[in-house]
Amino acid sequence: MGILDNFKQWTASRSSGATPDGVSTSDSEPSIIHDGDLAYTLAQGGNGSKPSYQEAVGAPVETQSPLGYHVGWATVIFLNVNQMIGTGIFSTPGSILGDTGSVGLALIYWFIGLLMALAGFSVYLEFASYFPNRSGSEAVYLEQAYPRPKFLFPIAYAVQSVILSFSASNAIVLSRYIWRIAEVTPTQWQSKGVAVAAYTLAVICVIAHNKYSLWAVNFFGVLKILTLIFISITGFVVLGGHVSSIPDPNMNFRNAFEGTTNNGNDLALALINIVFSYTGYANAFNVVNEVRNPIKTIRFYGFISVFVVAVLYMLCNIAYFASVPKEEFEVSEQIAAAVFFTAVFGRSGAVTALNVLVLLSAFGNLLSVLIGQSRLIREIGRQGVLPFTSFWVTTRPFGTPIGPYILKWVMTFIMIVAPPAGDAFQFVVSLRTYPEAMFHLALAIGLYLVRMRRKRVGKDKTEFRTWHVVVIFFILLQIYILAMPWWPPAGGPYAGDVSFWYATYCVVGIGVMILCGLYYVVWMYVLPKYGGYKIRTEVTDVDNNGANTHRLVRVPLEQVPEWDSVHDEAGYVRHRTVVDSDGADNKKEASRDYV
Repeated sequence: MGILDNFKQWTASRSSGATPDGVSTSDSEPSIIHDGDLAYTLAQGGNGSKPSYQEAVGAPVETQSPLGYHVGWATVIFLNVNQMIGTGIFSTPGSILGDTGSVGLALIYWFIGLLMALAGFSVYLEFASYFPNRSGSEAVYLEQAYPRPKFLFPIAYAVQSVILSFSASNAIVLSRYIWRIAEVTPTQWQSKGVAVAAYTLAVICVIAHNKYSLWAVNFFGVLKILTLIFISITGFVVLGGHVSSIPDPNMNFRNAFEGTTNNGNDLALALINIVFSYTGYANAFNVVNEVRNPIKTIRFYGFISVFVVAVLYMLCNIAYFASVPKEEFEVSEQIAAAVFFTAVFGRSGAVTALNVLVLLSAFGNLLSVLIGQSRLIREIGRQGVLPFTSFWVTTRPFGTPIGPYILKWVMTFIMIVAPPAGDAFQFVVSLRTYPEAMFHLALAIGLYLVRMRRKRVGKDKTEFRTWHVVVIFFILLQIYILAMPWWPPAGGPYAGDVSFWYATYCVVGIGVMILCGLYYVVWMYVLPKYGGYKIRTEVTDVDNNGANTHRLVRVPLEQVPEWDSVHDEAGYVRHRTVVDSDGADNKKEASRDYV
């Protein structure tokens, strides 16, 4: 749809008292509210949510989701469950035990993970209640929390998300389980090859069909829940003394806090692993515009997903500690569940079957992450800050966001194949966590900024509002995650997870954010100054199926006044009245000559 169609939509809305997005307005519900240099536009999606205001810098609301409305209550649960129960509970408990030094503290850390997930979920839910018509979670919430300077946070988050948009760790763990099932010790390239093949299969599945890929997420989610329930029940059987291969199931629970570390770096690493295991509690917020009545649905079923996973996590850890000696479990690395299965069932066929369930769980995680992250990256594309805008936004030919899926595959392929095993891979994975913690901190603080601004314009009523203590807890947790990795490990500055300086990934993570800021200054101020133009936004349609996007355009300085008179704050085309030579008033469409 071009300028003419935008113009027709705008003129129709002005005559009917509606916004360009088709939202009915009245004197008490204006289509645009100004607050200084901020402009809040009213919009409504097709997911049954109420009309809502968003700052005009944000990508336009899609009144009809081009991805459909296939996300029901079960998918809300299992999008979260599949990402949380990926490989974390099957791989990280050994590392967390090693970092905390004791079984007692490890279990406390898993409980802290529940509190963290609930706090984070509440923060995301309040943001979603302000913007119930937008998918993309953090991309949207940071954009709206920090609308000035224009495009700063969208650009910084876009660079970080694109560069670090890989899922290599889960694909590699999946590969290790495959080789363990085959009872073969693979070469480095054999392991990488299987990881690439598994990830490629997952990408093909989500590209091929949106609705069926969501059904697959539900199937794997049920399988995961049943697997963790089985492990939990097995743990109770072991604790009851009914497994002959484990003569003393209480061995790790006597003096449970013996060996507890007091090293800040180790405790920070343990918390990072906990965060990794609970990552996914907010995955459903990536698909808000595909959920009917999203706030009510996600509030209820999202909380259920977090509680169910947390309870199963605790029970599984108890099962692990009841079955495997502490010293053996600490060195289990990425195959903690496999060690547990072998301890309980020996090397029977049951172990192979259970390892297959873990493998399928990892594959379900790949699907769930791909679906959630594709919506997030697509929303970044809709902000207009990435080149080739249509590539990120289009849902053709299969009704799926193929551009973000291709990006995920390329970045994951590079991360699997390029770094050698060991230091390089661990460094890049750790590098991802530090900028994420920065953005989570900004997100939590930004919630107060959104509250303050909306109260100022009298639009602070919302379907959900979290408690102050919850937001403050989430803020303090992010500060802890950012601060404690600087604490040297017990063995000195070169005794961390890598052979070089332990805090290198922190410095590089900060450096990435500084580079994002420098890029923003050059792109937004330096180049326009010397190029003689200003950057403006316009709304364009893609695919004629409801998909739309912001597009950033360079407007020559001499044409800026005319551009601003033709376009409103959100980038929609206003009507303009031109007086002909005969004195008649005629409405004319806007020209695109200055795009």
